[in-house]
Amino acid sequence: MMALVGIMGPSADGDASRSVVWACCAGLLLTAGVYHWVPATLLDRAGGFIGLAVVGVTVLCTLAVSAGGTSTRAQAFLVFVVLYAGFHLRTAGALLVTSQTVVAGGIMLFTSDAVESALTDFVFFGSMLGVTGVLLARSSNSHERLVGALKRQADVDALTGLVTRRVLDRALSSALARTGPQEGTALLLMDVDEFKSINDVHGHLAGDDALVHLSRIVKLQTRSSDAVVSRMGGDEVAVLLRSCSRETAVRRAEHLLDAVRGEPLVLPDGTLYGLSISVGVAHADTRTDDLRTLYAAADEALYAAKRGGRGRVEAAFA
Repeated sequence: MMALVGIMGPSADGDASRSVVWACCAGLLLTAGVYHWVPATLLDRAGGFIGLAVVGVTVLCTLAVSAGGTSTRAQAFLVFVVLYAGFHLRTAGALLVTSQTVVAGGIMLFTSDAVESALTDFVFFGSMLGVTGVLLARSSNSHERLVGALKRQADVDALTGLVTRRVLDRALSSALARTGPQEGTALLLMDVDEFKSINDVHGHLAGDDALVHLSRIVKLQTRSSDAVVSRMGGDEVAVLLRSCSRETAVRRAEHLLDAVRGEPLVLPDGTLYGLSISVGVAHADTRTDDLRTLYAAADEALYAAKRGGRGRVEAAFA
């Protein structure tokens, strides 16, 4: 758009000369190159995106005032700034840039026109910019809320409130990468014994209650500072223990086993049901990025506990 204005040349007294327009084009190309090569996260932390809009409005206003007035072209470029802010900035930033654009438009109008004429144009032009900016900011805010809700759905299990396998995998990868010779990473994999019979005899709602009950107990018995509790799917719950020795991992698994035994599940009809779990423990004491091996070891230990009579802890070491 700027290049098109440079080719066409000034159309009114308030328009910048061709040389100024082409200089602005060169500046935009240079800025685009910088923004292309610099990481977006770094630009965001440095305020680069909102700064681009603020500088753009300032340059447009300065050029218009120095030329002794304004024109439809200059006002159109202010609209582009508002559109950029609405689509690319957070709500607060978009509203800030929109406010600056309205002020800049007022300065441009009152510099070139009589007060009465400028006031009429400013009310119309300022209202248009303000409404456009607010609508775009609201749309962007709704989009951010939707993305946040979708992310929470992907990260948190709706029934139990535990994190999902996706989150556990990230935490486990990070823990395994930091595992040193003096410590280790443990994975506890557990499920409810005779879970199918709970569903068949007492109904699927009772099965859901059993999962919520187990999740609550496990969360109460672990610390978020050194553990991540996740629902793997079905009736399986996993616990990642960071900086944990083999012996400590087995001891904490047995403690979870006793905690579940000591707190019966209240069924929908008010009766108490003694819940039982089997736990498989896997441990890695060296730095690795092989999640599959640790998961396989925990799964093997869990099935060993099942074969051994359920309601017990078995350990395997990856």
